[in-house]
Amino acid sequence: MNGHRRRVPLRVSGSEASQTAFERHVLPEIEVLLRVARSLTHNEADAEDLVQDTLIRAYRAIDRFDGRYPRAWLLTILRNTHINRNRRQRPVLLRDADGTSSRLAEIAGNEQADGSVETGFDAEIERALAELDEPFRRVIELVDIEGLSYAEAAEVLGVPTGTIMSRLHRARSRIRDRLARAGIAPRSH
Repeated sequence: MNGHRRRVPLRVSGSEASQTAFERHVLPEIEVLLRVARSLTHNEADAEDLVQDTLIRAYRAIDRFDGRYPRAWLLTILRNTHINRNRRQRPVLLRDADGTSSRLAEIAGNEQADGSVETGFDAEIERALAELDEPFRRVIELVDIEGLSYAEAAEVLGVPTGTIMSRLHRARSRIRDRLARAGIAPRSH
């Protein structure tokens, strides 16, 4: 050998063991990271940037990772990276930083004129979600929309699993109440 090493994408340190551990523990979780990042950022480009930063941080720390619960480890890195990014941006954030109000206005403006039940139901669900306080909306997005387990959502939000379960119950209850007031809630038997 002539002493030159071939460059491998995402390689930060030179260890083959690090590269192998990264490929084994991190790469299979990229789709989950993207789903969660989309939920956190509500923007595809920001989600991709957040995942990229998470992957870089994970690679740099892979030698310290014990190999247990890679998804939880990665979701913690993702959450911390997201929090750090938001701290840097906080002074320039607007009141409706995630664009929920404008997104809901766009949905309402695009509602079909025929007033179909499905469109009314979808719009009512969007309104109910928008009315939820942020902690409750986040849990609905992560568990019900993104399909994360309670434990995974707890890792993302940095709260105990019991808190996730409680918030989810209260959020679902508030959504059902909103739908009942609108006259489109499923009837209980």
